[in-house]
Amino acid sequence: MITSKATTQWQGGLSDGKGRTGAESGVFSDLPVDWRQRSTGEGASTTPEELLAAAHSSCFAMALSHALEQNGTPPVEMRTDARVQFVPGEGITWSMLTVHAHVPGLDPLAFSEIAEKAKDECPMSQALAGTEVSLESATLQE
Repeated sequence: MITSKATTQWQGGLSDGKGRTGAESGVFSDLPVDWRQRSTGEGASTTPEELLAAAHSSCFAMALSHALEQNGTPPVEMRTDARVQFVPGEGITWSMLTVHAHVPGLDPLAFSEIAEKAKDECPMSQALAGTEVSLESATLQE
């Protein structure tokens, strides 16, 4: 069992406050966070949703890579994007994954089916249960 930890230091109230967040691993540290960026998209800091998008895209990339390898068609390369929507007063409303991959020997329909299953089995997708999680996928044809 692995436990991951991140810490955020915050000063002030929500609307005028600001904070800094980082991971215990040290891979990222001292990232600025504030409500203005989160609620309006204006500013030069990160948001919980941006960090969630990074977590979701990387988790899905690992899940899909594993599923393709188990299928006997490991990917040469993939690009996975995640977009997470936050609505002030409502919360996180959806996460949309987009993947483009080069998978020799796998037709687009089979790739889409494997990708959809990997999306459902991805631990981050499961953690987002109750939130819409969608997927767009495409393979590069040789």
